[in-house]
Amino acid sequence: MLDQLAQKIKDRSAVIGTIGLGYVGLPLCAAFETAGFRVLGFDIDPERVDILNSGRNYLNHLGAHFVSEMRAEDRFEATHDFARLSEADAILVCVPTPLGKHLEPDLSFVKSSTDSIAKALRPGQLIVLESTTYPGTTRTVVLPRLESSAYSHGTDYALAYSPERGDPGRKDFTAQMIPKLMGGIDEESGDLAEQLYRSAFKEVVRVTSAEIAESAKLLENIYRAVNIAMVNEMKVLLDAMDIDIWEVVDAAATKPFGFQVFYPGPGLGGHCIPIDPFYLSWRAKEIGLPTRFIELAGEINHAMPRYVVHRTVLALNSVDKATQDAKILLLGLAYKPDVDDVRESPSLELIVQLREIGAIVDFHDPHIGATHRMRHYDLKMRSIEFSPETLASYDCVIIVTHHTAYDWQVIANHAKLIVDTRGALRGVSGPRAHIWSA
Repeated sequence: MLDQLAQKIKDRSAVIGTIGLGYVGLPLCAAFETAGFRVLGFDIDPERVDILNSGRNYLNHLGAHFVSEMRAEDRFEATHDFARLSEADAILVCVPTPLGKHLEPDLSFVKSSTDSIAKALRPGQLIVLESTTYPGTTRTVVLPRLESSAYSHGTDYALAYSPERGDPGRKDFTAQMIPKLMGGIDEESGDLAEQLYRSAFKEVVRVTSAEIAESAKLLENIYRAVNIAMVNEMKVLLDAMDIDIWEVVDAAATKPFGFQVFYPGPGLGGHCIPIDPFYLSWRAKEIGLPTRFIELAGEINHAMPRYVVHRTVLALNSVDKATQDAKILLLGLAYKPDVDDVRESPSLELIVQLREIGAIVDFHDPHIGATHRMRHYDLKMRSIEFSPETLASYDCVIIVTHHTAYDWQVIANHAKLIVDTRGALRGVSGPRAHIWSA
C-alpha cells in the first residue's frame, strides 16, 4: 500500500489532509494546493470552516485573496468532520502545543488529533506531525496511539516529523521557500515524507530520525530565546547606567563576523520562542538533567513585562502622576509588526499587570479590531480610534509593537508621555523629556 502512496504523490493524485487551519496549517494547505494536490483542511471550529469555504480569509497578514485563490481551482476544501480523515492519503498535524499552568507541555491537541486519525486510519496513509514539541513525541506519544489500530507503521502506514518554520508576516520567504526539515520514524516513512515535501517545497532537508528533526526545531528557537534574553538583560543594565541600548546594538553590529543582531523588547511573543525552551527543559527533567542556561533565559524574558510596568510607573511619577486611575494607551497588541497575531503577545500581560495596579488601559492596533478569548486571557477590549486628539487624551502611551502603519512623528508630537519599548522614536525630532525607554 505504501508503494501505491508513493505513486499517488508522484502523479499528484494524493489527497493532502491538514489538521489545524491556523498560522501553520493554512499556508501549508496553500503550498500543496499550488503544487497541484487536492487539499482537505480539518478544523474543530465550524465558523472557521465556513469562512474558508466561502473563500474568505481570517489571517489578514496572508492577504485578502489568499483563500479565494486556493479555492479558485476547486482543489481546497475545509471541514470539521474528522471522519473524513480516511479520504486523505497524507495527514499533516498542525495543532497548538501550549504550556500548562506549571509550564509543562500540553499535548492534548496532538493526542486528540492522533486519536481521530487512529479511528479513520487505513493502509496507505502517511501521517506527519508538524507541531513543535519535545524530542521523542512522535515516537512515544503519536506512534502508540496509531498502533492501537489494526495497522503497523512502515508497512501499512508511514509516520514522520517535520517542524513548521514559518515567520508570520515575513514577505521575503514564502512557506515553499523555507527549507523543509523532516525525519521519519523509520526508513520507509522518511522516504515517503521526503517525496511528499519535495513535491511542494523548494528544498527538503532530511535527517536520520524524527527525534533529530524535533530537536533541531527546539534548537532554532531556543537559540533565539537565549540571545534575546541576553540583550534584554543588558538593556535593563544599560538603562540603569543611562546608556542607549539601541545605539550599543547598532555599534556592535558593525563587526562583520562573530555577532548577530538581536533587539530587546517588552517580552517574547508568538507560539514558538516563549514556549519551546520549556518543552526541552521539561524533557530534561524527565531524564534527570538540568537546563540552567535555558531556564534562566526563560525567566529573564518572562520578567520583561514587569520591567516595562516598572518603567511606566517611574515615567508617570516623573510628571507627578499616580498610576492609580492613570489613563494608559498601548500602541500595538500583536506580538510583532504588521501582523494580526496575538499569540503569547507581551501586550496582553502588560494590560493585566497595569490594571492590577489601578491603571485604566486601552489599546490601538491597526491590524486587530478587538481581543478574543484566549487560553489565559479574555480581556473583552476593542481597539480605540487613533488620532492626535486621542493620543493627547492619555496620561501615558506605551509603544509595544512597532507597526509600520504608525507615524512616529505624530505620536512624538501629541502624546504627553511615552514609554518606548522598541526604540521606535530613535531619530524622531521633538521634545525628548517625555520619552522614556523601557
